[in-house]
Amino acid sequence: MEKFGDVLAAGFQNYHFKNNNYKQLMEQALQDPDVVKFLQKNQDKISKEAIDVSAAAIYEYYNHKTKPNEFSKDYVPTLVVSNHNIECAYLPNQQKISNDRKKAYEAGFSLVDMPKDIRKANLDGYDGAGRQEAFVAAINFIESYQPDGKFVPGLYLAGDFGVGKTYLLGAIANELYARGVKSTMMHFPSFAVEMKDSINSNNTLEKVNKIKAAQILMIDDIGADSVSSWMRDEILGVILQYRMQENLPTFFSSNFSMKELEAHLAINSKGEQEPVKSARIMERVKYLSREVIVTGQNRRNKG
Repeated sequence: MEKFGDVLAAGFQNYHFKNNNYKQLMEQALQDPDVVKFLQKNQDKISKEAIDVSAAAIYEYYNHKTKPNEFSKDYVPTLVVSNHNIECAYLPNQQKISNDRKKAYEAGFSLVDMPKDIRKANLDGYDGAGRQEAFVAAINFIESYQPDGKFVPGLYLAGDFGVGKTYLLGAIANELYARGVKSTMMHFPSFAVEMKDSINSNNTLEKVNKIKAAQILMIDDIGADSVSSWMRDEILGVILQYRMQENLPTFFSSNFSMKELEAHLAINSKGEQEPVKSARIMERVKYLSREVIVTGQNRRNKG
């Protein structure tokens, strides 16, 4: 069987080259090991009459391969067969694939004022002493939740410092991401400060709208600090009301039980008692989540 590379080379002898440099480059391209290997592998699939297309594609491939440019930092030229012709395609290199995966992951598991280490959280080995109920509840949610299905409430993880509440939220978010579900996890005390600062930059509504519409929202460390009436009612209240209306699962972690959080939220940052407004917030919290007490040793102090 006649080699297509030889046919192609013979065809180039009668082909009108733009200049001698192009002709020289084509001769070099036909001797390139990758080109030779490609032609040998695909000679039965390529039309021998497609000299024009083949020449241009091989020229493009070899030129980009030997003379990398700005475009080449993200893509690798590759010869392919399409409709019996040779074409030069560009495939993302490993660095771009890695970067794209990272961007997709960060979009699917968004952190707001949270430590980056939480991205490493996973469910393996979580169900230790005092954490079995929380582990089972997490698994049940993951298995039950369907984006377009019946509403499934999130979890309200209550317990002392260092028992793994935040870690479990991160592990749940990672497992959901693997199933194509996006989560947003935010540290509530830091978010409260950010909201206060947003008044000066006039983008409070934009930030609230982004948070409230998250597919899965995880509010970490709620109740850690006292909050103003404005933050409780106009920010947290608006977020939770929207999520309740739209049946969007919401998770919480707190050092307080639900009952204790209600008492905490009843006292604003000025020390004033506002039990009715606190009760209104807690109605939304209880609709959106189910309380689970997490106990065990403080793993932050584990030596």
